[in-house]
Amino acid sequence: MKLKKGIAIAIGALIIGVGGALYASDHIDSPTVKGQSTDITDLYVFQAQDANNLVFVGNTQGLLAPSATGAAAFDPNTLIEFKIDNNGDNVEDLVIQAIYKDGKINIYGPVVPSMTGTVSKIEGNATASVTVTAYGASSPTIGTSGSGLKVFAGPRDDPFFFDLDQYHAIIAGTAPGFNNPGKDTFAGTNVMSVVVEVPKSLLKATSGKINVWLTTKKKV
Repeated sequence: MKLKKGIAIAIGALIIGVGGALYASDHIDSPTVKGQSTDITDLYVFQAQDANNLVFVGNTQGLLAPSATGAAAFDPNTLIEFKIDNNGDNVEDLVIQAIYKDGKINIYGPVVPSMTGTVSKIEGNATASVTVTAYGASSPTIGTSGSGLKVFAGPRDDPFFFDLDQYHAIIAGTAPGFNNPGKDTFAGTNVMSVVVEVPKSLLKATSGKINVWLTTKKKV
């Protein structure tokens, strides 16, 4: 199955050291993606509790009100794809792909992609699968694989803190800077989250560093 760039968003080329952490956010997009299954809010990559693993978090469909979260769902025609450059040339050498089918998120990879750039296809067979955790569930459902992957998929409280009103005031020249403490504009809103914990050995980062970016693509 090929997925071309119907709607695709990339949150930068994010350089992290294996064992370090980096975060990026992209809330409140243009009307073409706002409220769509392709709307990326956050990319997080950080060392897991197990120091031999890295955690990749891709959040989409931001600013979900609690009243709307129960009906929110992953789209079977939207591919969520972590792209990983492990040799510093800013071209993906590995991908971790997530796509929804029949109540589950299926994970493919980490795997060498047969295509790079704006066109993707599902690569090989699924390496892990997890049932989507329902909103309000008492505990998350975690999927595992024989290669050491751990996977979660489902709604979560938006973890990104940003004082949007104060930011607007700074841009308008009516405030000198941010307040401490600030006001979390995104408090009380939710996102649809895919979390994949991966052994570092599967990332083949000989330099000890990787570049990571997140894309979404619609099947066309």
